[in-house]
Amino acid sequence: MRNIIRTKNFYVMLLLDSFFVTFSYFLAYFIRFEGDIPNQEWSNFKATILFILPFKLCVFVFFRLYKGMWRYTSLVDLLNILKATSISSGLIILTILFTYRFEGFPRSVFVLDWLLSVLFISGIRVAIRVLLSENEDGLPSLNQIFHLLFGKKSPKEKKRLLIIGAGDAGEKILREIRDNSRLNYEVAGFLDDDHKKKGKRIHGVPVLGSISKIHKLASHAEMDEILIAIPSASARQMRRIIENCEATGLRIRTTPGIGELIDGKVSFKTIREVSFEDILGRDPVNLDLKSIGDYLTDNVVFVSGAGGSIGSELCRQIAQFHPKNLILFDKTENSLFHIEMEFCQRFPETSITPILGDVKSGDFLNRLFSKYEPQVVFHAAAFKHVPIVELNPWEAIHNNIVGTKNIVEASHRVGTKRFIMVSTDKAVRPANVMGATKRIAEMITSCYASNPNRFVSVRFGNVIGSEGSVVHLFKKQIERFGPVTVTHPDITRYFMTIPESCKLIVQAGAMGEGGEIFILDMGTPIKIVDMARSLIQKSGFKPDVDIEIEFVGLRPGEKLHEELITGGEGIVRTPHEKIFVLKGNTCDLPWLNQKIEELSELAHKQDGEGIKSKLKEIIPEYTPFNINSLKSFHPKKRQNNSLATDYRLMKSQERLI
Repeated sequence: MRNIIRTKNFYVMLLLDSFFVTFSYFLAYFIRFEGDIPNQEWSNFKATILFILPFKLCVFVFFRLYKGMWRYTSLVDLLNILKATSISSGLIILTILFTYRFEGFPRSVFVLDWLLSVLFISGIRVAIRVLLSENEDGLPSLNQIFHLLFGKKSPKEKKRLLIIGAGDAGEKILREIRDNSRLNYEVAGFLDDDHKKKGKRIHGVPVLGSISKIHKLASHAEMDEILIAIPSASARQMRRIIENCEATGLRIRTTPGIGELIDGKVSFKTIREVSFEDILGRDPVNLDLKSIGDYLTDNVVFVSGAGGSIGSELCRQIAQFHPKNLILFDKTENSLFHIEMEFCQRFPETSITPILGDVKSGDFLNRLFSKYEPQVVFHAAAFKHVPIVELNPWEAIHNNIVGTKNIVEASHRVGTKRFIMVSTDKAVRPANVMGATKRIAEMITSCYASNPNRFVSVRFGNVIGSEGSVVHLFKKQIERFGPVTVTHPDITRYFMTIPESCKLIVQAGAMGEGGEIFILDMGTPIKIVDMARSLIQKSGFKPDVDIEIEFVGLRPGEKLHEELITGGEGIVRTPHEKIFVLKGNTCDLPWLNQKIEELSELAHKQDGEGIKSKLKEIIPEYTPFNINSLKSFHPKKRQNNSLATDYRLMKSQERLI
């Protein structure tokens, strides 16, 4: 109440309400007596208004009619006004009934007074909203009227926006654009495939037609931008919509998908550029929350590589199940610092323990595990960049193999119930050192799987948005106006989003019995060159015209096509539609330990060729990368295209302006 009284708006509204309460009461007498009010009724009016006015204002304050913001008057405010006026009028009628039994008081006056009070008190608030913002028919606002009357400069010309989706999300976006004067947009129309909506209007804006006619409609209506406001669209629907929108050549943006809308609200602030994740278009992941909660809730959970792309997202997924203690383990100080700060803000009720350390230190891990005794371990720490690992194979031995052996043995020693090792599709028929070391990491994990200790591996492909994702590289190259470099015209990769992959990893952890390799459904392989062209188009350029695509040849250790299983491996479906499983081969732990010791000796000597030979001995299907096998493909030399160069310079100058 104190905050209300301090504002000048309170006094303005109080004065207006006082006037209209008095005027309503007077008008009720005037209407009742057809303009000729008797002297006796004048006396009644003067005697009762001194009681009615302060009483009604007190009721209005009680119902918080003065806490709302005028320009955002809504149906809720009108309902409050109806309640306040009805209760105040009802109490006044009861008071007069019990005090005077209505002797000398015309009953119809109080009914008219109630109707007029509702009309005037709500009407003044609606009028203020209409004047302070554009109304539903696009009439000028109060600010625009001032511009016209007093010769002020006209407002900046607004961009014409076409909204795809005439549903709840589109309606909320329209309202926010109109309510927020800082947004320089004008919604010119909606498109929707629901034929029943065609020709109808949302707050005065017409539904122009179906999405398939977007090219014709956008050109005819002279649109500047397109906004996709269908957060519930499936993967297939989103791809179709984006393809239709791209044909117009206009800038395309979209509202977040259902997985991003945590609180269920749609805001113009959450609108973003169409990203490759939209075209990748993977449907939301359904989780068995009970089975996940059974092994995570109130348990000590350890995550190695917690500062990385996969590790940090795993921690976010795990924190939602309220572990007893979440141990964040990483060897990079900055990454660990940032993830700790994020968790302190986002998950203040979750107990977290950030630990700076390296999986290569077995003694340190043993002491750490003896102290905290984690019941669940997610092992995401690894060297993953294929070309870098190919040039430094000894580091991959130390980190990916010896590091995995250290953390698996430490987990086994303290009786960890569940161990989930994050693997990769590059472990299948590996053609590079990284893939071979991860395949051996899978073998190590399966060797320690025994009831009740459930040690499993989860294998999947590339993730969009990771630190090493090709999408990040392409976007940076596009920002520099090219060229966009692709290794080979036929190269393909599996892709999924980081949140999706981590949700499935957590789900697989609930399903494992021990020794399995879980494989995530990666969908259809995507050609990298098609991805490059799509990203160039979404950035407003034409591939090979505005921005060149340059083929540079495969890098050391790269395969043209990745696989998720080796021929002959028995893959089986699981109850989850996006997770498959194959049983690991029988493990000879003494033999494997001997080979790992031999690899370690070669790694200490930094004997790259010896390491590859030993990896081939352990994994017969491993085929070391051979640059000579690529002689049939000659990378395209970059051409000096003066037209493309001049166009890029022109675009750069336009953006700077």
